[in-house]
Amino acid sequence: MKIVGVTACPSGVAHTYMAAEALAMAGKDEGIDVLIETQGSAGIENRLSKADIDNAVCVVLSNDVAIREEERFKGKKIIRMGVSDLIKKAKPLVKKIKKTFE
Repeated sequence: MKIVGVTACPSGVAHTYMAAEALAMAGKDEGIDVLIETQGSAGIENRLSKADIDNAVCVVLSNDVAIREEERFKGKKIIRMGVSDLIKKAKPLVKKIKKTFE
C-alpha cells in the first residue's frame, strides 16, 4: 500500500517539514510506503511522479496555503487537513487509511 501527500504552510519552513515527517513516520510504523512532496520557500521538493500518484491509494494534502499543481491529483481520493492537525494526528490518520484501503 502506498500513500502520497503534499505538505505546505505559509512560511514553508518548519511546519511543512514537521508534517511531512509525522506522516512518513506514521506510515513506517504501519508498514505503509509514504511519499511526501513539500512545497515551501525552497519551492517544490521531492516532487511526486505520475507513477507515484497513480500507484497511491489516496493523497493527503496538508496545507495552510494553496497547493501548487493540485490538478495532478484529479481522480484520486483526497484527504485534506491542516498542517498542525497532521502533525498531531498522523498516526490515527494512517491507521484509518490502512483500514479503509486494505
